[in-house]
Amino acid sequence: MTVKALALFSGGLDSILAAMLVQKQNIDVTGLAFTTPFFGASRARAAATQISLPLIVEDITAEHLQVLKAPRYGYGKNMNPCIDCHTLMLTIAGRIMEETGAEFLVTGEVLGQRPMSQTKQSLYIVAKNSGYADYILRPLSARLLDPIMAEREGKIDRSLLLTISGRGRKEQMRLAETFGITHYPPPAGGCLLTDPIFSRRLRDLMDHLEDLNIRDYELLKYGRHFRNQDTGKIIVGRNQSDNEFLRQLSTDDDLVCNMANFPGPLVLVPYGGEAAMAKAASLCVRYSDAPSDTEADVVCRHQNQSVILKAKAAPKDDPGCRII
Repeated sequence: MTVKALALFSGGLDSILAAMLVQKQNIDVTGLAFTTPFFGASRARAAATQISLPLIVEDITAEHLQVLKAPRYGYGKNMNPCIDCHTLMLTIAGRIMEETGAEFLVTGEVLGQRPMSQTKQSLYIVAKNSGYADYILRPLSARLLDPIMAEREGKIDRSLLLTISGRGRKEQMRLAETFGITHYPPPAGGCLLTDPIFSRRLRDLMDHLEDLNIRDYELLKYGRHFRNQDTGKIIVGRNQSDNEFLRQLSTDDDLVCNMANFPGPLVLVPYGGEAAMAKAASLCVRYSDAPSDTEADVVCRHQNQSVILKAKAAPKDDPGCRII
């Protein structure tokens, strides 16, 4: 009877190698990738295609946002609740493992690779709190860790698993060459919660709004963000791409401004109205091609109504409007 395994699969080199190590023992492996507003599955899809790995993509936004608001083990350097996030992923993966008839889980974690989430103690805490500690196989470091049930029962040969540890990647790169894997993304960079600028915006958002929706998180990805002491958040598009994304994410409850006669940004004030028009219009002029020190026309729209304001560029040293 064929043994089945479910591999948590980000599309990074470690997750590719972990899945392939298990596949090479004639085990039927399916990949599992997760999506939220902070990370997607595009790398996982590309890598799964490269190694012919069946892939399940699961949106875990609702559960992940609950973890993000109050992580039991706190945040990393930025807004990344790594231990709590990995616990959540393994908990959900365990449920899917049971639903699909897989017999154990596979991850690409490497002992000692990450100082917060991949120490021996952290790996133990994550596994224990997930509820599936005896089902989680980490093939790249397995022989440095206690055997799981699948190893003890002989469903996978422990002697063919590895003893990689630490932050270096020479062993993984050598193994990739052996397996014929020539294309893989650089390490890290897949989660916006590790990005300092995004994290700063996220902290600001959580400090000022209690009832957040997915749109609020999506807006953090685009434009320049300002916090005005009187009118709240103002977002200024940096380029045409930003302008288009901000336009798509805007609603009738927002204030949206753009230049009437000169090229310039789209300015969005989430949930803003008439009180924010003057400040939003002045920022619109500041980042437009309008001549400096002259008034320009700005079209402001809110609740399906439009007005044209004459505005001068906002000063760059305005203490009441700080960039986030």
